[in-house]
Amino acid sequence: MNVLGKNQVEIGIIGGSGFYNFLDQAEEVEVSTPYGKPSDKISVSLYRGQRIAFLPRHGKKHQFISHRIPYQANMYALKELGVKRIIAPCAAGSLQFQIKPGSFVICDEFVDRTRNRQDTYYNGPKAIHISSVQPYCPELRDLAIKQCKKLKITVAEKGTVVVIEGPRFSSGAESQWYSKQGWEVINMTQYPEVVLARELEMCYLNISLITDYDAGLKGSEDIKPVTAKEVIKVFNENIDKVKKLIFALIPEVAKKRTCHCGEILKDARL
Repeated sequence: MNVLGKNQVEIGIIGGSGFYNFLDQAEEVEVSTPYGKPSDKISVSLYRGQRIAFLPRHGKKHQFISHRIPYQANMYALKELGVKRIIAPCAAGSLQFQIKPGSFVICDEFVDRTRNRQDTYYNGPKAIHISSVQPYCPELRDLAIKQCKKLKITVAEKGTVVVIEGPRFSSGAESQWYSKQGWEVINMTQYPEVVLARELEMCYLNISLITDYDAGLKGSEDIKPVTAKEVIKVFNENIDKVKKLIFALIPEVAKKRTCHCGEILKDARL
């Protein structure tokens, strides 16, 4: 089966922890990049007339931990296949009581607390300074919110994700600090993925599946500190909801983009 044919892939899906495959009828594609190999082979398939590329962020065997993921290679490989829109679900912790495990957050902002990641394609000699205003595609965000409501999925329509280096979880003091800033979500992989997609002028949508309350939330005996085991347990219990939302989103994604994600470099060059 050759699903690529003469047409490029339009939509890319990046699977997070516990999300290692998408469609059964798929062609596996190896893409070489100047930044090394992606996390795994990319599965290309056809769904409702749209060509879809699926890449497990951590690899199919979860062989890449968050701070070792080849982010540059992943995003570059999807771009090479022709991807213009990326749907990127991830497991995430809640920093606020009202955002409960099992619910979704459609993030609109990020805070970078990572330290050791290659986070740009522009290290000179060209001087490129992209804007990080509206880092998540507003067009895709609106679609995702509408589909969540249609599917009766509990969703926060916006949220700031603070991205930590990992692989350890936050201390209680760190978690309380993030919570007091008013940030909603905590995760280890949203940065630099979102800004690399932006540099490549791809639309990027995050769907944060809340798996736990983070370590700093106190005041209830029911709230336990986050553990890796609990994260995967809750994610696996809700993976069908994630896939159902993605399946609902794909046919709604228009061929023509009305956002400005595809023009981000126009005003970024000095």
